[in-house]
Amino acid sequence: MSAADDVPLIRLAGITKTYGEGEVAYQALCGIDLEVNAGEFVAIMGPSGSGKSTAMNILGCLDTPSSGEYLFRGIHVERLGRNQRALLRRHSLGFVFQGFNLLARTSAQENVELPLLYRGEVAPERHAAARRALARVGLNGWETHTPAELSGGQQQRVAIARAIVTQPDVLLADEPTGNLDSKRSHEIMKLLVELNRDQGITILMVTHEPDMADYARRIITFVDGAVASDERRNGKNGASR
Repeated sequence: MSAADDVPLIRLAGITKTYGEGEVAYQALCGIDLEVNAGEFVAIMGPSGSGKSTAMNILGCLDTPSSGEYLFRGIHVERLGRNQRALLRRHSLGFVFQGFNLLARTSAQENVELPLLYRGEVAPERHAAARRALARVGLNGWETHTPAELSGGQQQRVAIARAIVTQPDVLLADEPTGNLDSKRSHEIMKLLVELNRDQGITILMVTHEPDMADYARRIITFVDGAVASDERRNGKNGASR
């Protein structure tokens, strides 16, 4: 095993986040220490205001810590400038949100192509990659449909296809089943399990639903801006390895 193999994909050391100053200052994170290895499927849980969303925003390079270290493949993310963080997001991270965030008047294929358009990929390569991603999430034949012509579960599948079309190292999912009924929620979770198991995509998922968290092989619980527990378990349907 090489030295590089010993480096966690993600490492947080002493991460704090404070909003405001003086008497109105609010400390959202209180010194987080956390490591995630490549190929893990991690669920992040906790009550409202526990810091889980703040931690996810820092992991996704959407926010910066007040102090501490954030290393991604050994690179100090907290030292990167805005443009460098944007490049890291564009090339290594995929995002799935509760609200789908699809362009309403744009086809499924065009929605999936957006990250590749931002990366400057030429049209033929964009089209082919988007079709492959849609097929991967079970939407072969739905390329020309707009979000209004799709069910909620299908819209979330389009959002997942958009997140994986760039072949990211990490998929960050923020309440990905929050707007779905129980049947569609389990369908989406099984899809995430497959992506983690078959393609080796590392998944970090914020959820408040214990039955959704059960699909993960590791559950981290935040309370009052700190990690209260970090439990490894056997996830449903063979999530991760």
